[in-house]
Parts: sequence; structure tokens; C-alpha cells
Amino acid sequence: MPKKKYYVVWKGRKTGIFTSWSECEKQVKGFVAAEYKAFGSLKEAETAYNSKYEAYKGKSSSLGKWKDASVKPVRPSICVDAACSGSPGKMEYRGVFFESGEEFFKIGPFPDGTNNVGEFLAIVHALTWLLKHNKQVPIYSDSENAIAWVYTGKCKTKLKHTTSNAPIFMLIRSAENWLAENELRDDAVLKWKTDLWGENIADFGRK
Repeated sequence: MPKKKYYVVWKGRKTGIFTSWSECEKQVKGFVAAEYKAFGSLKEAETAYNSKYEAYKGKSSSLGKWKDASVKPVRPSICVDAACSGSPGKMEYRGVFFESGEEFFKIGPFPDGTNNVGEFLAIVHALTWLLKHNKQVPIYSDSENAIAWVYTGKCKTKLKHTTSNAPIFMLIRSAENWLAENELRDDAVLKWKTDLWGENIADFGRK
């Protein structure tokens, strides 16, 4: 069962703390310069709501939690994440350098996608970047499904092919072709341990 999230809206149609993405989305979708972010606990959300948005903008709500964990992430490494408003819904994905927090790619949004598909595409995009730049560092994703798809070489999504999401399926085919032509190391893609480390640095902070 997915961990419950709390959504803080500093600027929107209504402000406050909301307990579902659907309620949060009503306040921010189409609202110019909306300010909002997801948090993993009510206490975090309350602290954030009583602070300024600028203190949280572009940062993971649990960024740095890994520093206190007994088992720490590999460094240097890359973190990827996808965000999807609904399932299917508007989907985008990105990659971030763990050491610096620099976003080095962001793709989308695309209509009628899913989070797992976005994670799959993000992982393969990061893999192609590493090969192009002759680098070998692990890639972290919090999606077990996407990681499994990458290692089997097939995006086993149940997403229906539509006219609107045709670009997504073109990217999937391209990613699968790349995986068929390139051998992966056993440690090329690793599972981000959210329970120990908090959200990874690439986290969009929303569903």
C-alpha cells in the first residue's frame, strides 16, 4: 500500500494542507505560479506550511535523511523520478546528479502516461547518457517494476496505446531497442530505499 502523503499549498485557489493529490490538484491546476509540495508526514507538512515556499522549492521534503541511515546510497550516482497526474495521466520524468543535485535532463510532460512507464524511460535515458559520456555510476529508481522491466528489456505496461500517447510508445520502443543492443551491469540500476533514505533527490514532490 502506498505511503500516505500530505500536500501543502502555499499559493492556489485555496491554501492549506490536503490529504490527497486530487484535492491538491483542484487548488493548483491552471493556477498561475501555484506553490505546492508533497510531504511524507503531517508534522513535516505543518512545519512547511508555517514556513515560506522558497525554503522547499526544488528540494525533496526528506532530502538528507540518508545521512543518518546505517546503510547509505552509493556516491557518486544518479537519481531518476517520474511524476504522473492520474493513471493514465500527464507524465514527465527527469534525472538528477546525486552529489550536486543538478537536474541534467527533464522530459515531458506527455498525456496519457503512467508513473512506472516514466520511471522506465528515465532509467534508460540515464543509461544512454552514461554510455555517451563514458561513465559508470549506478542509477537509483524507487520503482521496482521499472527496474525489473529494464533488466528484462521490455516495458511490460498495461497502458493502452492511444493517439494522444503515441509519443510515449515511440520512446518505449526506442528504449527497448537500446536495451536489446546494450548489456547492463548487475549494479547498473539500484532500488532507492525510500524507507531508509526518504524521497530521492530527483523526486518531483507530487503524484
